[in-house]
Amino acid sequence: MSYLTLHNQQRVPVSSIPELAYGAFLTQNVELLLNRPERHCVTYFGLRVKDGIALYCCIADDVEHTILVSSSVVEPKQKLSSFTALNYAFEKFEREIHENFGVDYLDHPWLKPVRYPYNRVDKSQVMANYPFFNIESEELHEVGVGPVHAGIIEPGHFRFLCNGEQILHLEIQLGYQHRGVENLFLTKKNLLQRTILAEGIAGDSVVGHTTAFAYLWESLSGFEASNDILYARTLAQELERIAIHTGDLSGICTDIAYQLGSSVFGRLRTPIINYLQEWGGNRLGKGLIRVGKNQFPYTPALANRLTEVFSAFVPDFCEMNDQLFSLPSALSRLERTGALPPSSLPPLVRWVWLHEPIPLLGIFENRTPTGSTPR
Repeated sequence: MSYLTLHNQQRVPVSSIPELAYGAFLTQNVELLLNRPERHCVTYFGLRVKDGIALYCCIADDVEHTILVSSSVVEPKQKLSSFTALNYAFEKFEREIHENFGVDYLDHPWLKPVRYPYNRVDKSQVMANYPFFNIESEELHEVGVGPVHAGIIEPGHFRFLCNGEQILHLEIQLGYQHRGVENLFLTKKNLLQRTILAEGIAGDSVVGHTTAFAYLWESLSGFEASNDILYARTLAQELERIAIHTGDLSGICTDIAYQLGSSVFGRLRTPIINYLQEWGGNRLGKGLIRVGKNQFPYTPALANRLTEVFSAFVPDFCEMNDQLFSLPSALSRLERTGALPPSSLPPLVRWVWLHEPIPLLGIFENRTPTGSTPR
């Protein structure tokens, strides 16, 4: 194995990343995921370099809290064996590499456009001629939804192949929402402009994207965030996850025509996002996270208020959740859909589900001034 082991937010020279022949690069990264459910591909992308296309693969280990990074340089017209043929986790990454750089794969099972960026290699591939999967049958019917979907924050087109009410195949094309954000980060020269750009990547992960950007910038600048900054960002991310999770449950109930669940879960999302507004002035968390500082310090009064919010939230959420997942008519509509065990959920979500206590006032013990305590 030849890779660089990094910790989250660690900075290193690009030249320190091991460069492998493509065959060894493929074998290594596929084997890093083999029978290791605690590992996943964080990102796999390409960059143009003098000698061709530099490919970088980053595998995260959730147990060791490390990221395993390696690279390879290939020729643009070189036909390659795909990672995806051995592990589907790499599917979207290789499709994007193919679209952006023209790298071709011999055995990729689903080599279709992903984003339609303005600088894609093949300009003849446009959204209007996207090759949706199709099945010819008199017993099946096709349903198209989008490109503007009433029930989600971001635009996208959804193509369903159905046999009666049973969905046999769903293909999602999200290229409609491509706005060239990566290039905009390069053209914006002001830090505040870049931060606001991160906030606008997706409406359901404002805090998540802005926090990631802040940590990136601070890492490159050598800034060590203090405990109160780290605590505030972590809490804000968990609140965002709870709000989105609750809203998604409302959406699921809407989709299966369970009106009571749709109304109750929809109502329960509101106090969580309203709390974000009480804290930082915006229900989606815009303006709450800023690089190098805690713009809205988390206070004992805010902690007491959050305890009140959760004291009202938890009983109603658990009662509605128990009813949804014990109702035969609802369960029949959810058969054979994905399952997410509670052990895989973030801490505050587990608390909502399992009533585990969490120290909302813990940040005020041994508190240190902003910017003074390294991670």
